[in-house]
Amino acid sequence: MSAFRVRPAAVSDGGFLAEMVVEAANWQLDGIRPRHEVIASAEYRRYLAGWMRPGDAGFLALDEFGEPIGAAWYRTLPRSDPGFGYVGTGIPELIIGVRPIWRARGVGRALIREVSDHARGAGYRLISLSVQRGNHAATLYRSEGFAVTESGQVRDIMVKRLG
Repeated sequence: MSAFRVRPAAVSDGGFLAEMVVEAANWQLDGIRPRHEVIASAEYRRYLAGWMRPGDAGFLALDEFGEPIGAAWYRTLPRSDPGFGYVGTGIPELIIGVRPIWRARGVGRALIREVSDHARGAGYRLISLSVQRGNHAATLYRSEGFAVTESGQVRDIMVKRLG
């Protein structure tokens, strides 16, 4: 396994979180959407706007040189502006992205564990996420305790009980 470490996200990490939203949106290599298009779309902007507002929390993975290679964070979104993985008021939604070269090397798993532990410590009982059909990350999510609670035409909503 390659060397990396995980640290809490800071207000100044908003730009890197935007990069990870683009990575998450472009998980399929055959349909790459330009960065500006992803960031400008309302469906993805909700995961970034106003970072780090009260209730937001996240973690970054850094390579051996201190360069960010992945991030996972959560937000609680209102019913009036739900995210892809919205399941209810007060239930945080997990967003995760890892640079392609670092995938399948334990980075995503480490980030999911950190963010889940943090959410549990903050008093949340559940955390949700959305995953498109065919995304291999769904196997990781299942192995970390997420279960499909709602199946849509293109994506599934998965929820993890935090204890």
